[in-house]
Amino acid sequence: MNLGRLEKITDLRDVWKTEAQDFTPWLANDENLALLGDTIGLDLECEAVEKDVGPFRADILCKDTANDSWVLIENQVERTDHTHLGQLLTYAAGLKTVTIVWIAQRFTDEHRAALDWLNEVTGDEINFFGLEVELWRIGESAIAPKFNIVSKANEWTKGKAATGHVLGDKDLSDTKKLQLEYWQQFRDYVGEHSSVMKPQKPAPCHWMNFSIGTSRAYPHVLLNTRDKMISIRLQINKSSERMAIFNLLLQDREEIETAIGSSLDWEELPEKQTSYISLRKLSSDPSNKSNWPDQQAWMLEKLELFRATFGLRIKDMDVDEWHPEEDNPEAE
Repeated sequence: MNLGRLEKITDLRDVWKTEAQDFTPWLANDENLALLGDTIGLDLECEAVEKDVGPFRADILCKDTANDSWVLIENQVERTDHTHLGQLLTYAAGLKTVTIVWIAQRFTDEHRAALDWLNEVTGDEINFFGLEVELWRIGESAIAPKFNIVSKANEWTKGKAATGHVLGDKDLSDTKKLQLEYWQQFRDYVGEHSSVMKPQKPAPCHWMNFSIGTSRAYPHVLLNTRDKMISIRLQINKSSERMAIFNLLLQDREEIETAIGSSLDWEELPEKQTSYISLRKLSSDPSNKSNWPDQQAWMLEKLELFRATFGLRIKDMDVDEWHPEEDNPEAE
């Protein structure tokens, strides 16, 4: 058997001559953002390239589609330097960024230590990632990129205040402990099944957010111990587009419910800030641990159906196609 030999491209500028004209446009491409997102566990959607922030221009500004929070990316096709570190902090202050991603060919020890320190001293709402990017090929094959994480937020220290991660924490009620254990097991279940869904960090609350590949809407799974049920709810919260998105989806209700395999609850809620499309599973008590495998299998199956059914449909939707007067002739 003849096997090829991996060859590393030692100088990134052999492929990307400049950061602004070559590397940044390449990374902003959906396929390449997906590769980065898979590495850091986020579902990224590009919002802007070369975004002005004070006197500087941030390379790429994204949304984490699981919770509609900001993700800022700064990249270098060389070794890290103090200038870019300073820019990252300026961007974070100017954009109130939740997640900051610094990509370079090589991280110096002091810059890696700086990110580690920032992750320790900042609150749980801000996360810093440092990644080195490599290029590889086998023989004359196409060159392939690879991202390696060199610094990331430590969920056991950084997330303690928000998630009560010390399992023996006496401040957590029995219900909160149950919720945390439930989501930890569900995260493991999703990972074992190599799903496209990316769980968030487990927390002692009754919901967990996911992504369908667009920041216009996102699903979350919910636990209800009082009514002994679990559910999946798609939340549409783009304020300027919410009503159009909901009503355009409603026009395809029959096709959507056929794809999901169940009837859905449609809640437009015009007086509120969000609209919901929900699916409930009754007689599913989250406090019954013996039933968790069946519940979590249902959750993952329906989450994947929600992503397949709603994801591209919402992402590619032209909200100008909605004409309120046609849906409500009496409004004239």
